[in-house]
Amino acid sequence: MTRGLPLSYLYVPADAGRRLTLADTRGADAVIADLEDAVAPGRRAQARQEARAWLSRSTGTRVERWVRINSGPDGLEDLAEVFGPGLSGVCIPKVTCPNDVQQVTRLLTELETAHRRSDDPVPVMPLVESGAGLIALPGIARAPRVQRLQLGELDLAADLGMEPGPDETELLAARTAVVTASAAARLLPPVGAVRADLADHDALDQSTRRLRRLGFLGRAAIHPAQLPVIHAVFDVTPEQVHVARSLVSAYDQALAAGQGVLRDEHGRMVDEAVVRRSRHIISLAAQRKAHA
Repeated sequence: MTRGLPLSYLYVPADAGRRLTLADTRGADAVIADLEDAVAPGRRAQARQEARAWLSRSTGTRVERWVRINSGPDGLEDLAEVFGPGLSGVCIPKVTCPNDVQQVTRLLTELETAHRRSDDPVPVMPLVESGAGLIALPGIARAPRVQRLQLGELDLAADLGMEPGPDETELLAARTAVVTASAAARLLPPVGAVRADLADHDALDQSTRRLRRLGFLGRAAIHPAQLPVIHAVFDVTPEQVHVARSLVSAYDQALAAGQGVLRDEHGRMVDEAVVRRSRHIISLAAQRKAHA
């Protein structure tokens, strides 16, 4: 069901039926129906019903539809109840070891077989939200079906006793670990955590730019008003794509002439390591076309 490279994931409480129905039109690349933290225990049955109905409806949009299940046995019950043809992916919260992922993927295999969807496997996105999850990151990243990792910074800060300041320096080590584990496992770059402050868009912009510089590619949101900021930071512009293509072309010509390096128009030395960034921009632009 994955049709491109989402840069924004909008969380919506699964029991908020109207909000969930409208979420596909709010500008996110992907919508996550949240069965976990956003739903009171007494509303879980209603949330499952709403999520299942949402996944069964066709809207004609290219928005990916994900579900965040609960952790443990409750999450397996969530997945069995809501699984449907419109499911693009599953977010697994509070992952502490590869087995947390494997339990979900085993059930996904059974459900896909039962629903005759074995040729369209559903990817998963583990949320790392504890010290135990950080320690187990390499194994989690290599677990079956893992497409991307996401950091749950609010839960992580509580687990570690952190009090992140405005510059979020305290989260740097955890963020770097997630980026490193993703690269080592050849996953898509990780997704940044939600930001609870809905009013301060300047702070969201600064925080999101820090994530991009670290190697994240995309961020989760809890309100549609946060989406334009996220896209402004992570989307590539036509000018960036043009510059990247020109640099790759010049480098290819240099290689054809027997030269492994060249100097660009600004006097900077360019070699394969530098060109890799330009290729990444071109690749990102191509993948983003799927969401146009």
